[in-house]
Amino acid sequence: MPSISRRGETMPESPIRKLVPFAEAAIKRGIKIIHLNIGQPDIKTPKVALEAVRNNTLEVLAYTRTEGSEPYREKIAKYYAKNNIDVDADHIIVTTGGSEALSFAMGSIADTEDEIIIPEPFYANYNGFANACGIKVVPVVSSIENNFALPPIDEFEKLITPRTKAILICNPGNPTGYLYTREEIKKLATIIKKHNLFLVADEVYREFIYDGREHCSILQEIGLEEHAIVIDSVSKRYSMCGARIGYLVSKNKEVIRTALKFAQARLSPPTYAQIASEAALDTPQSYFDDVKKEYGERRNLLISELNKLEGVVVGRPQGAFYCIAQLPIENADTFAQWLLEDFNLDGETVMVAPAAGFYATNGLGTNQIRIAYVLDKEDLRRAVHILKVALKAYAH
Repeated sequence: MPSISRRGETMPESPIRKLVPFAEAAIKRGIKIIHLNIGQPDIKTPKVALEAVRNNTLEVLAYTRTEGSEPYREKIAKYYAKNNIDVDADHIIVTTGGSEALSFAMGSIADTEDEIIIPEPFYANYNGFANACGIKVVPVVSSIENNFALPPIDEFEKLITPRTKAILICNPGNPTGYLYTREEIKKLATIIKKHNLFLVADEVYREFIYDGREHCSILQEIGLEEHAIVIDSVSKRYSMCGARIGYLVSKNKEVIRTALKFAQARLSPPTYAQIASEAALDTPQSYFDDVKKEYGERRNLLISELNKLEGVVVGRPQGAFYCIAQLPIENADTFAQWLLEDFNLDGETVMVAPAAGFYATNGLGTNQIRIAYVLDKEDLRRAVHILKVALKAYAH
């Protein structure tokens, strides 16, 4: 039988989706599952985006420009201007989701066997994108004990080699919810310029910041113009995960020129999705104010309830809508599967994402889970209660 590629063999499974077969089997047994495992918001998509598709008058669903339609990119630039980020349409490539933007970025700045340093835990698919490009992920550990703050800069410096091409951060973070401060961004900028690297920032959760804190984009940092690459997306901002529209943004002309070649190979981003996403930029600020308030309340309730559980340690998110919880167990993969196969409380159970898949270092995160608080508050309260009962049952 023909063999598949070594790259395919080493492609990591999604820690978020690998438990789906067990969840489907539980549903067939009549078990209700409260999903804490996936960041699919329950917030409604802005009506203006849906109406734009519903009311369009297209007679031919044609290709668009490879880099995305010019009116849309110009409108994106105006969105950034409102966020004190100075870019123009030529600095933007519209992509099929933030995932494609990250894939284009990696392919544009690194060759096979080159290295990218990433603070861990990190969004699990970073491993997949790097693997697909033949790039080595070099992790630098952040810990739950200090809420996953930026590791000391000398820890980054120890890891830099002639093959290092970039540092990649997610700000605010998935899966931790940590928000990098302006001081931390400046520390990264210093080492990036010192070693002539790229700084890639996944900023898709920019709108979801709590406690009066400020989001600091790497595109605002003076002196990083040739080094900064931002990954962005409409998925979570407008609750439009299915649109699959993202952006790669950089002032580095060579990065844009190179990424455009990757984009040409897939022809163009989807037309209807661009129509919806362009219209979504007209979403009133009140929408974001309401959404942020709701997520803030959910965060507060979730963290408060988790802190009541014996033996549970939880990071406090400052942005996004995820948190990492450390449980009094040995193996979260086994526990997560047990929740779906062998446990229920009055016909209900919870589905969580084991956190080991968000680390690149073997052995880290084995007793941690990621929770996405994209459910209403009563479901979150019920989920934590189920988790409390489950942990006691599991211990015996």
